[in-house]
Amino acid sequence: MIFEYYSQTDPGLIRENNEDSVALDPANQVVVLADGMGGYNAGEVASAMATGFIHDELGRWMTEGGHEAHVRELKRAMEICVDNANRSIFNAANSNPLYAGMGTTLVMGVFQGGRAMIGHVGDSRCYRLRGGVLQQITRDHSLLQEQIDAGLISVEQAQFATHKNLVTRALGVEDTVLLEVNEFRVEDGDIYLFCSDGLSDMVPDERIAAILLEDAGLEATGRHLVDCANGNGGRDNISVILAQARAKPVKRGLLSRMLGQP
Repeated sequence: MIFEYYSQTDPGLIRENNEDSVALDPANQVVVLADGMGGYNAGEVASAMATGFIHDELGRWMTEGGHEAHVRELKRAMEICVDNANRSIFNAANSNPLYAGMGTTLVMGVFQGGRAMIGHVGDSRCYRLRGGVLQQITRDHSLLQEQIDAGLISVEQAQFATHKNLVTRALGVEDTVLLEVNEFRVEDGDIYLFCSDGLSDMVPDERIAAILLEDAGLEATGRHLVDCANGNGGRDNISVILAQARAKPVKRGLLSRMLGQP
């Protein structure tokens, strides 16, 4: 598989600063998105620390042989990078009064040929469009999701809940954090959308699917998603990363090339 990537982050229409952060490493097929939280400017510090640390450390590990690693080794490398990033954010939050209480959600992906390793903490999400069907392939670590799982509230009622953004996991809040990692098979034409809740809270899944299905190219699609979130109010920072898989072109055999056959 070969992959094409696009990322965009936008402050939205209400907030003056942008506490989201995105990082791409196309050479190593690593993508990272974080949605920060905390006091004045602290959220953007936490998210930038998370994306920067994971981009650098995981990218280095991939370069040094991670592309050929077994799935268990890759999962462990992702966990270690996130754990180290978490400790860095936690230590900064506890040593600098300006950063007290800061933290960040996280969603990340590593693509290895025919598989995708998707990790997340909190309510930043990953969706997959396959065969015209959009599916959320991460499950929010949030109080609202726990209430849905327990049958205390329906999915329809959840759309109008006032506590959507209360997460049950985040980097930097405690000295340890649990990264949820899942492996997915990649198929030709798959589009993976990583996003902060500034998109998912403002744009219904049905509308996200419709925009992705327009197949206008990743850059135009990413801009359309952000514009749609802003068009619906833009109450939060908005970040998207798009990754599209394509099957590698089949190489012609030597004899076919000599004969000029297609």
